[in-house]
Parts: sequence; C-alpha cells; structure tokens
Amino acid sequence: MRVISPATVSPLREGLRLRRMPEPCVVVIFGATGDLTHRKLMPALYTLMRLGMIPPACSVIGVARRPKTDEQFREEMAAAVLGPHASPADRALWETFAQGLFYVQTEFRDPEGYARVRATLERVDRERGTGGNRVYYLATAPEFYGEIVHNLGQSGLIERHAGQRDGRRPWLRVIVEKPFGRDVRSAEELNRTLLRVFRESQVYRIDHYLGKETVQNILVFRFANGIFEPLWNQHYIDHVQITVAESIGVEDRAGYYETAGVIRDIVQNHMMQLLTLVAMEPPVAFEADEVRNEKVKVIRAARRLAPDDVPASVVFGQYGPGAIGGEEVPGYRQEPRVAAGSRTPTFVAMRLFLDNWRWAGVPFYLRSGKRLPKRVTEIAVQFKQAPLPLFHDGARDPNLLAFNIQPDEGISLRFVAKAPGTTMRLRPVNMGFQYGTAFAGEELSAYERLLLDCMLGDQTLFTRRDEVEEAWALLEPVLTWWERSSPPPELQTYEAGTWGPPAAWSLIERDGRRWRRL
Repeated sequence: MRVISPATVSPLREGLRLRRMPEPCVVVIFGATGDLTHRKLMPALYTLMRLGMIPPACSVIGVARRPKTDEQFREEMAAAVLGPHASPADRALWETFAQGLFYVQTEFRDPEGYARVRATLERVDRERGTGGNRVYYLATAPEFYGEIVHNLGQSGLIERHAGQRDGRRPWLRVIVEKPFGRDVRSAEELNRTLLRVFRESQVYRIDHYLGKETVQNILVFRFANGIFEPLWNQHYIDHVQITVAESIGVEDRAGYYETAGVIRDIVQNHMMQLLTLVAMEPPVAFEADEVRNEKVKVIRAARRLAPDDVPASVVFGQYGPGAIGGEEVPGYRQEPRVAAGSRTPTFVAMRLFLDNWRWAGVPFYLRSGKRLPKRVTEIAVQFKQAPLPLFHDGARDPNLLAFNIQPDEGISLRFVAKAPGTTMRLRPVNMGFQYGTAFAGEELSAYERLLLDCMLGDQTLFTRRDEVEEAWALLEPVLTWWERSSPPPELQTYEAGTWGPPAAWSLIERDGRRWRRL
C-alpha cells in the first residue's frame, strides 16, 4: 500500500487539503465483504482520513450477508488495508480509524436487516456526531441494486429532500457501481428505480476512469492551453484512436463476464467517457451539469449503425491459448466457469463518426480486449500531414498527440526534426510529460478522488441518467446484431499475447490508416 506520512505532505497535497472539508458522514457499504470493498473502498477511505481530507468522525457501516461482528470486520479491513508489515505508527493510526467501522449482517431483501442498519446509523450519529449525513454505496452484484434501493425507501432510510431545504443538513447520497444496466431497457428501468427513491442530484453513478488524473487533465489540456484548441477539429485532425488493453484474462470473473462481454464491461462506460472528454465542446463553466451537458451532446452526435452497416464497422474477437510475458496461458473457453462453446467476445474494434460541425468526417477508432500484449490505456490524436512534401527522405510521420491514461500517466507529442549531419535527414521525435515525474506521484487515486467528491456534493466526475441511456442507445444496435443475428456472425479468434484478430487490422487499414504501436 502507498504510505504517505502527514508530516511530509507535498505542496500539491497541501493544496488538496485547502479544498473545502466535507461534513462528517456515515458511508454505508452494501457488499462490504466483497473484493471492491477490500481492494478499493476501504483503502481509499482510510487514506482520505490519514491525509486529513475528511473529518475523523466519518464512519463506515459495512452491510453484507455473512455473519460477522464489528471486531471481525475491523480485523478483516485492517488486513486488507495495512497488510502484514505495517509500522507501529500506521497501526496506531488505523486503530483511530477503525473505531468508526461497524458491521450489520442481513440478506438484502430482509426488512429487519434494514431496521438494524437504521438503529446502527442512529447510534453512530449520537456517538460520533455524523449529523445524519449519509452516503449509501452499492458495491454488490448489479442484480441486487433495485432490491436494495427499494428497501432503503421502504424502511424510511431515505429522505428525498435531505440537504435541499435552504441548504439544511442532513444530506444523503447514493453511489452506484457499473454496470448501469445491460441494455437500454434495463438501464432505463434501473434509473426509474433509483429515481423513485432518490432525486437525480442524490445519485452518483461512478466510473473510476473519471477519477484518473490524466482523464481529468484532458479537459485542462484542451481548454486551458490556447495552442491546441484551435486545431481540435476536422480541418487539422485526421483521426483519433482510443485503446483500452488488458494483459490479464477473465480471471475469477467468468460468471459476470459470460453475461457481459467486452462491450458491456469496457466500451459502454470507460471508453464512452474517454470519447466524450476528447470530443466535447467547451462548457460554459466547470460545473457538474455544464460539463455533463457537453458530454451527452457528443454521444447524441455519434452516428448510429444500421444492422447492415455493423459488419463493416465492428470486429469481435475472443482470445485463444497463447503466451503473456513468456508464460503460457489458456484460451477463454478453457478458463474456469466458461462454457466450452462460448461466443462471449473478449475483444472489439470499432469505427465511429460524430456527425457534428467539429468532427464531421473524422473517424474515431476504438479497440479493447483481454489477453493483449500489455496493459495500457491511451488516446492518440493523429493530425493531418503537412500539405507539401518539401523533404523527400521518407520521414513523413504525421504529428501525434497521445494521452497515456495507464499505467504511466502522461502526455506525449510526436513531431519531425532534422537528425544531426550534413544531409537533410528527418526523424520523428517525442516530447513527453510524465505526471509521476513532474508532480512526484502525489495525485489521489481514482476512488479517493471520487469518494471525496461525493462527500462534497460535486457530481462533475459522475455520469448522469441521460448520458448512461444515450451510451446504451448508441451501442445497442451492435449488441443486437451480435446476439440476435441468424446465422450468428463469425467470432474471430486471436492468440493471447497478440493485438487482436487480423480483421481488426483490416478495419483500420481499409481506410489507409494503421493502429498505433503501444
């Protein structure tokens, strides 16, 4: 775990501390025994407390189906957050934090369990001064979302007008993890369920990609620097590539992945977020609804594919056996809990167009997959060639701007320069910027940033109802073609450790372009 002593906080951390402190609150985590809580949520909450970014009174109530006492829950969380080699100082700090950890065992459909949650909340308010402020975090499997929300409403744990009347306390918010439905109809139904109990201003649909520093800096790069925004249009940009590549396979998520596939797992959420940020118009203010209004306009401008057009614009693939980092790995159909004849796609490449003034005619190429050669997420903006070939040595690489989202967050710009010597030899060179080097790796993690924003009531980096539904509407024709065509479309197989099936390369090469080497 990353350990930063409060005594050695950098100027950047000090700047983060100067941000408005949220009021004390209780975070109620449904699904508190799950992997997300252990790996992300509890470490993030502990770090925020350790860095002085949330009040010490902030507390956590874990809610799950397994029997457990408060002390057992605290011990499990200590093992998840601190590990076996924590220093005495870290353990002492943890003991302070752990005093605010509580546990309630219940089935998610059991009304008596919600009564126990309510009693625990009232006790925590009295003993720790949390003032009735609540964050409900749905960290369960998606099939429980509706049931939990309904029971929260039925048990009197929700006040729709909390925090609304003249800014009066208490306030109340709910965080919903992806996936937000599995198609347009289910997304609309989930939103109706949420909004029967909560107001839209209380709903925080979380996508951790929006908490990454480089993703947020796309907006800063575009709108705080006058040298690039005038070029950010169809007159100067040839095309845009967005890649989300994973070297891991399905691991222990086969039960979920078999029903989801790459479109539902990555494209509908993460990749749509990257697309909207790189393509959106300048908002009139950096405020939640103004930013999200512009993001929704991008998705609405995306050209819908007719069923007959899908095969020419989309390639699906599934990884077979191969090698990653010199280690032999099985194919998807050989993974535990995967059907022997599964047609679940683990790779997709697609071409999109945005039918608006800024991007008319500029293709956006998206690709994502599992068991690719490396883990990397990148947005590459390729500019058009210079109009006249004044130099003839063959070095005609176009200018390219790359946002590296992970693993090494940064931005690089490729341009052509003269190599040393007496002849006019041109070579492409890169001018790069790394966040870890420039800012000493001090940025908050994605979940730390997003949890803090929720406590502060800032929805800028969370997705809105119409954004979710528009993204599903854009991708549903692709899913319908894949899942309902007769006969079924061909599933391309690619060897693990390669960059996808050959058809994915043909998709972009037919347009006279090529995928960027990563």
